[in-house]
Amino acid sequence: MNIALILSGGTGTRAGTSIPKQYVEVCGKPVISYCIETLSRHSRIDALLIAASADWQDFIKEQLNSHDLEKKFKGFSPPGETRQLSIYQGLEHIRKFAGNNDYVLIHDAARPLLSGGQITACLDGVQGHHGVMPVLPMKDTVYYSLDGKTVGKLLDRRDIYAGQAPEVFLLGRYYEANKRLLPEEILKVNGSTEPGIMDGMDIAMIPGDEGNFKITTKADIENFRRIVSSHG
Repeated sequence: MNIALILSGGTGTRAGTSIPKQYVEVCGKPVISYCIETLSRHSRIDALLIAASADWQDFIKEQLNSHDLEKKFKGFSPPGETRQLSIYQGLEHIRKFAGNNDYVLIHDAARPLLSGGQITACLDGVQGHHGVMPVLPMKDTVYYSLDGKTVGKLLDRRDIYAGQAPEVFLLGRYYEANKRLLPEEILKVNGSTEPGIMDGMDIAMIPGDEGNFKITTKADIENFRRIVSSHG
């Protein structure tokens, strides 16, 4: 079984909007609806769970019902204090209906341009591994600095990659990796794959998709609006 966990608990303050960025309407639909539709309609996604605050759950249900997407929906999990705690609480919910050898696909509601091809590539890429992460090579020259004021050294960009979502993990192994970080260490985690790396999990890398960007700023919202409009 492949279960998608959509993270929608962020407040989106950097986007400069009055509501969280994932609920901003773009071309007739809230941002979150775009990835929900893509994941729900993918033939290899069997179930869908959404981490979202109670204030927005009815709104999300309306979107699911209006687009006939409720068939795979398994409910909500509460968002945590941090992104990784939201993931952990989602994993606990998923374990109620899925087994250790099933896979969880973790995606951000603020990445609306997820393609069916990227989902397929992730599900194919995780086979034989504990997890998989799509990545992009670094294009710019990258430097290291200890104080953020002076250059320490030049890093070889051939060895550095930018991680994307969705990431896919073997459910049981990934859950235990996160559980071992409770209660304090998990608060320091910045990326979904980090607990797996810390626990010695075998994480494969596959090519990412530059179009699958995360909406963070107001400019990102406008860029997304232009893209959707141009394909409409």
